[in-house]
Amino acid sequence: MTGHIYRDVILEQHVRLCRGAMGSEFLFMDDSARPHRANIVDECLQSEDITRMDWPAYSPDLNPIEHVWDMLGRRIAARQPPPTCLPEF
Repeated sequence: MTGHIYRDVILEQHVRLCRGAMGSEFLFMDDSARPHRANIVDECLQSEDITRMDWPAYSPDLNPIEHVWDMLGRRIAARQPPPTCLPEF
């Protein structure tokens, strides 16, 4: 994904609508992935008056969605019976 795609698909089609629905209380959170930090993304957020949450780099433990992915992964793993022989791997 590039900064252009992130801006065009995520910010302009989804984030802007959420911001409009929530008003001035809206706080946007993303991580430090390269597309999220592109200049065009910063310009888009500023032009839409969207406040970005300050977020330390490399901090998945602070990101609530990472805990959801972990829980989901554990539940999926628990549903699948473990392999009993080599061909099942």
